[in-house]
Amino acid sequence: MLYAGYMVMLITSGTLRTRVSIDIDDFEEKSESELADLTNGERVLRFLSTNDDRAFKPAEIADRTGVNDNSIGNVLARLEDRNLVRHKGPYWAITDDTERLRSFSDYFRTTSSLTERLGEEDPDEWAAHAPDDPHPNADGTDEEVR
Repeated sequence: MLYAGYMVMLITSGTLRTRVSIDIDDFEEKSESELADLTNGERVLRFLSTNDDRAFKPAEIADRTGVNDNSIGNVLARLEDRNLVRHKGPYWAITDDTERLRSFSDYFRTTSSLTERLGEEDPDEWAAHAPDDPHPNADGTDEEVR
């Protein structure tokens, strides 16, 4: 398996009907509640990475991962937007860009660790402390401001 241990978290909705296999490090390190709270994106990525030598139609991915049939298209589209899966015709497979998958997984682990240590972010608190004026480079140029 090329992608063992490189999973990401995406916020999506759906109902868990079945369990797929998980990485042994996740099994050892996560609590029962954390293991029960896998997102649809995680379930799909775990399934596709475990079956990295095959491509699947959305209905089969939904059936094998427990993701709601009505949600699987959105889940796959979000994963594709993040270059974590690839799509050809009716078939979907895990990305062949191992560096991309690893990078996204590292980002997820870092943000998860910070959330665990510092708590969930409060968007209202961020907004309250945001400056009223846009940053000088907000116009999209990379010119240095002095």
